[in-house]
Amino acid sequence: MATIDLTTPGPVAEGTLEGLPRRLALTRPELEFLAEAAGGAPLPFAPEDPTPSAAANAFESRLGQSRGAAEDQSYVEALATLHDPAEGLEKRGLLVDGTADAGVVGALGLLATPAVALDLDVNISGVRARAWHRQRGGAVATLATTDGVVFELAWFEAQHWPAELGRVAGLPDDHVLTDSTVPAAIDLPYELLDAGGEAVRSGRADLLGTIVAHHAGDVRDAAGDAVPDATVSSVISSLVTETQGRLRGLVADIDAGGEAVGVVSWVLLADGWHVLRSHQVDGANRVEVRRVDATELAATLGPILAEVTA
Repeated sequence: MATIDLTTPGPVAEGTLEGLPRRLALTRPELEFLAEAAGGAPLPFAPEDPTPSAAANAFESRLGQSRGAAEDQSYVEALATLHDPAEGLEKRGLLVDGTADAGVVGALGLLATPAVALDLDVNISGVRARAWHRQRGGAVATLATTDGVVFELAWFEAQHWPAELGRVAGLPDDHVLTDSTVPAAIDLPYELLDAGGEAVRSGRADLLGTIVAHHAGDVRDAAGDAVPDATVSSVISSLVTETQGRLRGLVADIDAGGEAVGVVSWVLLADGWHVLRSHQVDGANRVEVRRVDATELAATLGPILAEVTA
């Protein structure tokens, strides 16, 4: 398969609308109705029914409603308030005489039969968003939601993919950034990051100094110089205490059976996103933590896509 280019696209000709992303907001019933009209195209998320089971209802009648059950019930009630999907689609011109809009049908078909699949899971300050990007040839279709009730369906030429990925990682307008103790770039052993982070999360700060001392001289800054142990302890602590969100991307080559998978992982700290890049040095597993901007998600994914589709 040819390598996918996620570099910055060239400018679109002035006054040209052809090929620009088209977006639609659809309720879940509308989305499922259109998928059925598109020949029963499968959607990228599981069609589970959140309705509580009889056994769950029996327990809750005696023990009280759990938070998860309350959220499930709210979800069911939200879906129940939605209008008839066919009626809403007809009013918007997306369904004419029982025939779905050709662009929507094509987008749903691409979601169902891609060459490359990218699943993105973003959590910022407790608000979770999921996005499914599917690519084949020069076309990309995406589906995204934050509540499972309303979805955004979009389709566009592949040259617009980098900008669309930047939208996924974009921070809310009211999200406030401050200074971070974590430097713009630092490279450390995976074992140190894992064990040190667990010590901080479990309240065993007394163990952190011992863990850091065990890896003395193994942590490097952007220039490749060793980082002092006191600074390392502060960085490890901040990677836990400053975390306000996470982004995880999973890439699969569907044409190759979906078995080849690449992963990208970002963490949202006080000053913004930082990418966590695992690599090996002399057989030892290490992690590079580097400050990135939301617009760099495409550049981060580029090498992974190239490796997966090679």
